Amino acid sequence: METPNFSIEFFPPKTAEGAEKLRVTRQKLAELQPKYFSVTFGAGGSTQAGTLQTVLEIRQEGHEAAPHLSCIGGDRASIRAILKQFQDNGIRRLVALRGDLPSGYGGAGEFRYANELVEFIRQETGDWFHIEVAAYPEMHPQARSPQDDLQNFARKVQAGANAAITQYFYNADAYFQFVDNARKLGVDVPIVAGIMPITNYTQLMRFSDMCGAEIPRWVRLKLASFGDDSASIKAFGLDVVTALCERLLAGGAPGLHFYSMNQAVATTALWQRLVK
Repeated sequence: METPNFSIEFFPPKTAEGAEKLRVTRQKLAELQPKYFSVTFGAGGSTQAGTLQTVLEIRQEGHEAAPHLSCIGGDRASIRAILKQFQDNGIRRLVALRGDLPSGYGGAGEFRYANELVEFIRQETGDWFHIEVAAYPEMHPQARSPQDDLQNFARKVQAGANAAITQYFYNADAYFQFVDNARKLGVDVPIVAGIMPITNYTQLMRFSDMCGAEIPRWVRLKLASFGDDSASIKAFGLDVVTALCERLLAGGAPGLHFYSMNQAVATTALWQRLVK
């Protein structure tokens, strides 16, 4: 079987202490030799400077890195300036997203949807960037219907995206069904599965409520039954997510994108089980 394309996501640290912790985490995860690291941003692109700084650090350490770029709340001039910064620094890969409006923010800016951002990037920079976009096997929480969501995804690819990364999920069937439906619409780019390690039940519930990722009932009940037993939560979570990853790879997923939460242990443990 062809070696899967593994990548790892970080968020930009907000403090000097956080930056130092991320350097240590990165050093450990770099030993796994992922294809690239990606770096997120805050609501409305609020940490875009921190995103670029983190990406440049990663590149200085000898690894490929992809900044996330949000268009919500932005205009053509500001996005053009960011793209030029990326080009000037030799960055060739990015993750193009609509993003979320920061709380209390009134306007949406000149771009309403990610496909408009992808189209603009292509108009401005041609084929300079390898562009990843988001996909939602269990439907974007703000989409009107699964069909609408799938059409939105297809538009992003038609606008010029090279590949997609999914929101995390724990139901492999949802992923395979989504890929099948996308293929029927003529979408032929790689759709990499987003993977969230399970290490903290309360945090997982909060994240999943926000992003619309379903936690299967049997997994929820089992996690809840452990109470404050952190070791049991992590051990069970590792088993569940390993089985998910194995099924995805066996079923033809072109790769896995790990949401590391700036931690090394859970992603490393998963990786070691998969590349045995």
